[in-house]
Amino acid sequence: MANVRSTYTDSVNFYGQEDPRELVSRFGSPLYVYNENMLRERCRDLTGLSSLPGFRVNYSAKANTNPALLRIIRSEGCVVDAMSPGELHINALAGFTPDEITYVCNNVSAEELKNAADHGCVVSVDSLAQLELFGEVCPGGRVMVRFNPGIGAGHSDKVVTGGKKTKFGVDPDMLPQVRDIVARHQLRLVGVNQHIGSLFMEADPYLDAMNILLAMAERLLKLGYPVEIIDFGGGFGMPYHKYEGQSRMDMKALSQAIHGRLAEWATATGYQGRFFIEPGRYVVAECGVVLGTVHATKNNGPHLFAGTDIGFTVLARPMLYDAFHDVEIYREKGEPDGENVEQTIVGNICESGDILAKDRQLPLIKQGDVIAMLDAGAYGWVMASTYNQRLRPAEVLIGADGKARLIRRRETLDDLTSLLVLD
Repeated sequence: MANVRSTYTDSVNFYGQEDPRELVSRFGSPLYVYNENMLRERCRDLTGLSSLPGFRVNYSAKANTNPALLRIIRSEGCVVDAMSPGELHINALAGFTPDEITYVCNNVSAEELKNAADHGCVVSVDSLAQLELFGEVCPGGRVMVRFNPGIGAGHSDKVVTGGKKTKFGVDPDMLPQVRDIVARHQLRLVGVNQHIGSLFMEADPYLDAMNILLAMAERLLKLGYPVEIIDFGGGFGMPYHKYEGQSRMDMKALSQAIHGRLAEWATATGYQGRFFIEPGRYVVAECGVVLGTVHATKNNGPHLFAGTDIGFTVLARPMLYDAFHDVEIYREKGEPDGENVEQTIVGNICESGDILAKDRQLPLIKQGDVIAMLDAGAYGWVMASTYNQRLRPAEVLIGADGKARLIRRRETLDDLTSLLVLD
């Protein structure tokens, strides 16, 4: 489609038979749009990393919990994790059975631990205190323990989940205390897991941490524990800088490294259980964009601003993590107006931090344009809020047939007040 800036979505036929401006007209602005074909492609990238019978892609549902997407992910052979009672409920609604759900939690109540166990899920705990609490409420239960491999990686300190400065995981040196708690409560230690961080583009830290967890699993197997799940975590990166030609992770090389190491280790140990990887972002980020409308442009001194209805209540990542999302610009019969100019794209929230894209070289954005923030399928709608009493946007899915269908309606003012107790 001829437009001001749409080379990337044109190249992958992201909108199928639809036009993004017409989608905004039909479903409202702002609007999340997902592409089924791309979602399936990313699932297959990951399920193809190993052909071992026990290898599973354990989708980290916190990245995007829309049931329509979860059903597609399940149909591609993935299992899923949950990190809250709400995620557990949504996963079940999407068709995942208890044996397909791992409950991976952090600092939760006794009631929450028992709820997950009562639903038939394997529960992962990440501290001695949580292991003790689980033993008290679920004596004899099946449990996994998250260990901290001492290795961290990620695009921001806020998403590094391994190493000594994070809140996650049990130090491997505390294995004697783990064994003591497991014995006192007659727990079945059926799995170990870890996570080093999010959005790493080089595989070496992940592979190093994988070897640490395999060593821990081998030690537990030799001690007689019925280990049946070894979960290496996720965090695989994908290229957010589309218009700069950023390279993808080398999935072929990653496949050779992961499959080769797991096959070797399984043969050496006789292990016949499951190996999990736990990606979230890689599965869903690229299948989603958020569309919004430019309602104002202005200059403050030498600085040019384009004001949109995509506030940080709609897309929080730039505000939370200084995250980068590429921008596309759609205009009826639109073409670029000469050279790119430096512009800052902002939202409609009364906060100075409500910035989507700072000091970007882009074709001149005009009032009335529709813009797209690319790669918004992960940690997009799920992080949206009603701050300023803004309504959360609708979500639509471009199906394999290229046509759009609504998968979540836009919130209404009645939704905002539905939980209030008014005198």
